[in-house]
Amino acid sequence: MQSTTVKDWMKDLVVFISPDATVKEGLATMRHRYADSLIVERTEKNAYGIVTAIDISDKIVAQGKNPAETKVSEVMVSPLITVSADMMIGECAALMRQNHIHHLPVANEKGEIIGMISASDFLVVAEAMGTNFKERSLH
Repeated sequence: MQSTTVKDWMKDLVVFISPDATVKEGLATMRHRYADSLIVERTEKNAYGIVTAIDISDKIVAQGKNPAETKVSEVMVSPLITVSADMMIGECAALMRQNHIHHLPVANEKGEIIGMISASDFLVVAEAMGTNFKERSLH
């Protein structure tokens, strides 16, 4: 497999939500947009944040909190660890592993979020690697 970058595998559809939205609203947004993470919009007071399905499970469900009364800003992870679109895909996977995270927002030079890569995207990467490895070994 040729060396590939995050840009080759990232999703450019990123779902944003206001930090003042409730977790219940976030869940509805995730369900309607088929997303397993939300980027919490940055404000003058706060940097970008991220809320994932795992965060909601750990910080709402497991702790018995009411999602209708809890703001996404209370459960988000911030500041974000981000990657650039030109990072090599192997480096990205290592960064996820080192930080025990499953989602990495992709940021441009201005720090704006332009995409997302998640651990599940690496299933497709691994499949492509296996296919290309098999093709090379046949020659």
